[in-house]
Amino acid sequence: MKDDVPQKRKSIKVKSNHTPNRKVSVSWIITTVLLTFFLSVTITVVTSSLLDSVPVTVALLILLCIVFLGIVFDIFGIAVTTAAEAPFHAMATNRVKGSTEAIRMIRNAEKVSNFCNDVVGDICGIVSGATGSFIATELVTNYSLSKLLTSLFVTGAVSAITVGGKALGKTLAINQCNQFVFYIGKFLALFSFRTKKSRK
Repeated sequence: MKDDVPQKRKSIKVKSNHTPNRKVSVSWIITTVLLTFFLSVTITVVTSSLLDSVPVTVALLILLCIVFLGIVFDIFGIAVTTAAEAPFHAMATNRVKGSTEAIRMIRNAEKVSNFCNDVVGDICGIVSGATGSFIATELVTNYSLSKLLTSLFVTGAVSAITVGGKALGKTLAINQCNQFVFYIGKFLALFSFRTKKSRK
């Protein structure tokens, strides 16, 4: 016969890769707001000036580049928040280039994710929307197409490519998070090496 006394269930504690309950940095929030404002204005002005002097085919390439940029930064933001810090400590002990930068990014994951996913992501979304509207207007003017159908098609295509690309990117970022962070760390290490060299 089985005992009627209920057995205590073992509680499983899930360890997080990052330090919980971090304090909100007011200075970082203000910096992010100002940075987003100036970047958004600058990129919008530059893109608008470029679109005024290029054909539709070039504008389409610009649009694809903007969408691709947003997807790439979304991958970086997801990878940093899911990466583990421990493997990079062993690399840092062996003085592997990029490991120190990777540790810094993981320790500041909320800031890196905020910049990549929110700042760059939202700016790319706004600019891609404006570029899509320009392309739709040019198609309607040059080829006498239906304004409503053309706008719906361009908007739907941009949204579908963006969402589909980010969905695929998130899967890659989660499965290969440490590799992505290491690649970014190696890229940033190039600039840190040049900075140290210039100081000397």
